[in-house]
Amino acid sequence: ELAQRHPSVVGNLDGAPVQLRYRANRLAVQKDPRYARLAEPGRQIIAFDPRGRGTVAEVYGDLLTARHVSVVVPGSDIDAGTYDRERDPYGTPAGMATSLRAATGGRTAVVAWAGYTTPVGVGLDAATGELAEAGAARLARFTTGLTAAGVGTPALFCHSYGSVVCGLAAHEAAASDIVVFGSPGMRAGSVAALRTDARVWAAKDPSDWISKVPNVEFLGLGHGPDPAAEGFGARRVPARTAHGHTGYFAPGTDSLRAFATIATGGDVR
Repeated sequence: ELAQRHPSVVGNLDGAPVQLRYRANRLAVQKDPRYARLAEPGRQIIAFDPRGRGTVAEVYGDLLTARHVSVVVPGSDIDAGTYDRERDPYGTPAGMATSLRAATGGRTAVVAWAGYTTPVGVGLDAATGELAEAGAARLARFTTGLTAAGVGTPALFCHSYGSVVCGLAAHEAAASDIVVFGSPGMRAGSVAALRTDARVWAAKDPSDWISKVPNVEFLGLGHGPDPAAEGFGARRVPARTAHGHTGYFAPGTDSLRAFATIATGGDVR
């Protein structure tokens, strides 16, 4: 009854039953013509908020029966209107989620989580932690809400500014693994400073422009050391055949193969 009367509340209520959230968000989406595509049959929307630029999270696979679960956390320029865009698909949470699920042979359920307000471009918002702090609180609630609803502890795959979000959420989020790629930093000096029991992984391909971003944090600007640097302490993910800042989930890349291994509980040597 509450889902019927207040779909926007129940659809975003972390810890509520998964199927109930799907039903509530289907009703909420149908009320907003801008996002009619999200109401198409078969889509499983587990979070939706049309206010401002909009936030959304979509599930691929069955969260309640899958042995392994992953959550994709995106970086800048992602919102409810762009999270599943056709252009540059492997730079979107929807494209990364579908690619990861395919690479595991459908053995995982994957959430494309565009659940926070991301920076636009590479300006001041991207260089500071304010949006990441707000996003981290949301991510922690979302992941602990999944486990409260009977979903397995997820692996987090965090792209670009999304890795700042994951770094700030690490000590509170429910996560088996935290995988960062194309990261400007995690606002932590080392894996130990993240205060998490999750396995922490990092990938950076040789052609990623993020390497040109200074890995410093001073007076609130910058996000600290490079997680892919040896001294940080993260487990390394091979990314020799990935290309650019958004190519880590491209089919056939060594990074995607490694991500699939991590997503299914394996180890990468």
